[in-house]
Amino acid sequence: MNRENVSNLKSFQERIRQLLREQGTLVVDVSRLAPDADLYEAGLNSLSSVDLMLAIEQSFDFVFPDEALNRRTFSSIGSIVAVVERLTAGAAA
Repeated sequence: MNRENVSNLKSFQERIRQLLREQGTLVVDVSRLAPDADLYEAGLNSLSSVDLMLAIEQSFDFVFPDEALNRRTFSSIGSIVAVVERLTAGAAA
């Protein structure tokens, strides 16, 4: 992974963490969560995952495709970042 990709990954992770903080539904400090930590165990529920999805769509200016609307996509910061990277890369192409 080159330096620019690492920088983008960190930037995406920080933006997702900020959106999680703003949603305020997690029972743990978002900054302490590992990228692969289970967000549902940390307090995310179905309603807050929808709120998070809408906030991500607005923040990154895209719409999640139907196939990405599942529990696995929103299970961790890392899984969200992977989908956001894929969707934003596709929009830029």
